[in-house]
Amino acid sequence: MTRRALTAVGALAAITLALSGCAVKPLLAADDDRLQVVTTTGLLRDLVQQVGGDRVDAVSLVPDGGDPHTYEPTLRDARNVVYADVAFSNYALLEEHNVIKTLDANLQPEAVSVSLAEEAVKYAAEIIPLVENVNLDTVWLGLRAHGDGSERYGATRTSEVLLSATDVTGPGDVFAYLTGTFGDTDVYFDSSDGFDASNGYRDDTMSLPADAHTHLSWAFTEPGVYTITLQAQVQVDDTSRPQQLGESTFTFAVGVNPAEAGVADAVVLNQGHADLTANLEDGALEVRYDPEGGGEHTQLDYTPAEVVIDVPAKALDEIPAGSPFTFLGKAGTQIYQLPQAVLGKHVHGEIDPHLWQNVRNGMAYVNLIRDTLIGADPSGAREYAANASAYLAELEDTDDYVRETLSEIPEANRYLVTTHDAFGYLAHAYDVHIAGFVTPSPAAEPSLADRRKLTETIRTLGVPAVFLEPNLAARSSTLTEVAAEQGVAVCPIYGDTFDDTVTSYVQMMRFNADTLRDCLTE
Repeated sequence: MTRRALTAVGALAAITLALSGCAVKPLLAADDDRLQVVTTTGLLRDLVQQVGGDRVDAVSLVPDGGDPHTYEPTLRDARNVVYADVAFSNYALLEEHNVIKTLDANLQPEAVSVSLAEEAVKYAAEIIPLVENVNLDTVWLGLRAHGDGSERYGATRTSEVLLSATDVTGPGDVFAYLTGTFGDTDVYFDSSDGFDASNGYRDDTMSLPADAHTHLSWAFTEPGVYTITLQAQVQVDDTSRPQQLGESTFTFAVGVNPAEAGVADAVVLNQGHADLTANLEDGALEVRYDPEGGGEHTQLDYTPAEVVIDVPAKALDEIPAGSPFTFLGKAGTQIYQLPQAVLGKHVHGEIDPHLWQNVRNGMAYVNLIRDTLIGADPSGAREYAANASAYLAELEDTDDYVRETLSEIPEANRYLVTTHDAFGYLAHAYDVHIAGFVTPSPAAEPSLADRRKLTETIRTLGVPAVFLEPNLAARSSTLTEVAAEQGVAVCPIYGDTFDDTVTSYVQMMRFNADTLRDCLTE
């Protein structure tokens, strides 16, 4: 028998039969003499193939054209992980958590696993913080798991922090929910049907990876003072019992003066960015708040007892029509709402994970991949080193090409308007300015006011084009419509996935440079 476990082979035989006849992803094999490599994304697969050459067989979990932020892995993906000698993920919370769980749960103990974004720092990769600066006229309220919990709880990157609503007081019902990019909703806290301690508050629980953050919409059906009690637990893996972290009560002033909440000398959260936070470093719940709206790196921490979260009268909104929002009540009924701010499932950390948009960081990835492959297959060291050297020279030329090409854009036009915040490294490295558009109210289609803001942004910047990733075009009707109204071109740009047009990392970076230059140069 090979080094693969007998039980794994038996279980996977059934999976292979179930999937036979599906002309989809290639399969890794136990009897192949080549090094078997699995990556999370097609972009990483390309880097591995460039370095590994004929000595490696590489497949990706997320298919080309797929979104690594939302992709849900299949049985075929799990099967490929089992047969992998080496696994490469980007992580820094780029990939959907289930992708990482599938990778770590099915990888054999003797296999090598490398998280490139974190470990490439040793190879001079430059990391920039993920700064969130969405201008809302109410506080932007999310949930956060602060710290990785490794020392206190033995947590890993596949562990989950469970945040459960266990009690609500107030004159009406409270909902915390997330609106997806296609208008679907996931409800996490719902006080209208009570809270069931017998099943561990399962129906009012949201899970986060350790050291992660997510956005939510918070809705209240009546004005007044509310309290929401949250309980936090840490589940190290799928087979272990959750460990209690703590429980705290948070106060909201909804459509009333925050002074009515009765919290002496309260810190009133009424703007910027705040998170109800499970702190894995000290085992407590807290509030992290920055009135200027940055990420965790700019937030101050407060105890729940000294904070009042302001949901002002101007937060009054109407329940939109459509089945995704019936849980809130009848369409057209007024509710008070703190909006989610960013459409779609948006769980992330404090590091911008799209490092490769700076080609110098892509080179750091290649050096790390080279050394990892040599460690896993020493007999191929000479070939891996030669392939990497040739590819690094190509990337050096690509970096020069991107820099020189983007320098041809008039400085006044170097603005990128897009819906996906994946280009911070490109902007930082090559002197391009990001002017992203995010609708402030994900509970409905962008309003006329939202459209006016986007229109004004395009007019003010005076840019001749906006940019969309081909795989996200279906989610961006407002941007394309406003662009058409303003006589502005809509041009393609690639963030973190390939398609039939762009099939390699070098091609992607050169394509992006060309499309930016061509579309932004009048």
